[in-house]
Amino acid sequence: MNNEAKNNLKKGGKAAIYSSLINLLLALVKGVIGFLSGSIALIADSIHSFSDIVASLAVYIGLKLSMRRPDEKFPYGYYKIESFASLIISVIIVITGIEIALDSYNAFLNPSTIEIPLVALFVAALSAVVSFLLARYKQEIGRTIGSQALINDGKHSFIDIFSSIIVFVGILSSYMGYLRIQGISGILVALLIIYLGFKLAKDDILVLLDANMDPEKIEEIKTIAENVAGVEGVHAIKVRRSGPFVFAELHLETKKGLSVENASEITGNIKKAVKGRIKNLDSLTVQIEPFKKERLRVAVLVENKNGLQSDISEHFARAPYILIADVVNGQIISTVVKDNPGTTLEKKKGIETAEFLEKEKVDVLVSTGVGEGPKYVLSDKSIDVMVPRCKNLEEMIMDVYK
Repeated sequence: MNNEAKNNLKKGGKAAIYSSLINLLLALVKGVIGFLSGSIALIADSIHSFSDIVASLAVYIGLKLSMRRPDEKFPYGYYKIESFASLIISVIIVITGIEIALDSYNAFLNPSTIEIPLVALFVAALSAVVSFLLARYKQEIGRTIGSQALINDGKHSFIDIFSSIIVFVGILSSYMGYLRIQGISGILVALLIIYLGFKLAKDDILVLLDANMDPEKIEEIKTIAENVAGVEGVHAIKVRRSGPFVFAELHLETKKGLSVENASEITGNIKKAVKGRIKNLDSLTVQIEPFKKERLRVAVLVENKNGLQSDISEHFARAPYILIADVVNGQIISTVVKDNPGTTLEKKKGIETAEFLEKEKVDVLVSTGVGEGPKYVLSDKSIDVMVPRCKNLEEMIMDVYK
């Protein structure tokens, strides 16, 4: 875990603590005024606020434990504790919805008048405003650090706004003589709360089961990786969330015979590019596979222009001609013999020949006469050099495709 990730988790922990303290103060105020005014709805909302404290503490504990370093028992870290904390909050949201539904049903059956209604109205309105500010704060921090638990806690606070509005409407309607309005509106909002809680719980369970929750991220990783030099193809991309972080893996297709150094460089470039775009990516595992093209362009150095009957040259830069064959699905579909431009130079003949092969988009060169300098240039241009295992020119070309 890097320093930025640690700072993000600390920031989330502070947000959870601030939320707990504010909810504690709010719960006490609503409880006292509810008792003095005789408002059952305000007392129920006070109990609801105490459940918010439990939710915020669950977020804090989850984020705090997520900061622990990976060890022998948990080599992938403790990040899923944050997801588990998010699930607890989702369950609390469902329970809260059921409580509000029961209280609303009771208020509908047994409506009552309120003492000191103006004070009770002020407290209910204050609760709605504070809940709104808390919800905005927690969701903003949650999105910034990628914490689903904190985002869910913010959604929970948005539910508190509706709860406080129900209380406000109930007290106001009681004051105006319409005693049953609070119960009806409360039941409707409670059903919405229960639905939201189940939806969030479903998402949390899927995250804990390593389900792919973000198909768009797979496409983003695929696009980034395919734009890295030396990559022939990308497939089998898997993405999973673990707390606020993302873990990904992919299979990378490269040219056959790629050196360990080049493979390592390509892998490093992919990881750097992906992590540069996806800030909450903790780990990217890359598995390299040789890429077998349906169409290959094969070059062989020859002594004369006789097509597939040409004599094979043992030289590289001094070979007068280059035969280029296009092979599709194991069949030679076309051949052409071209002059080797390297023979016209006094110096750097091999480099000139290598650059010519690149311009011709050659995939594989079959030759025994390539020196270290040209071989390095060819490797840098992703052109494989293969030592011939056959004496016949046609068999030599077909051997490359196998």
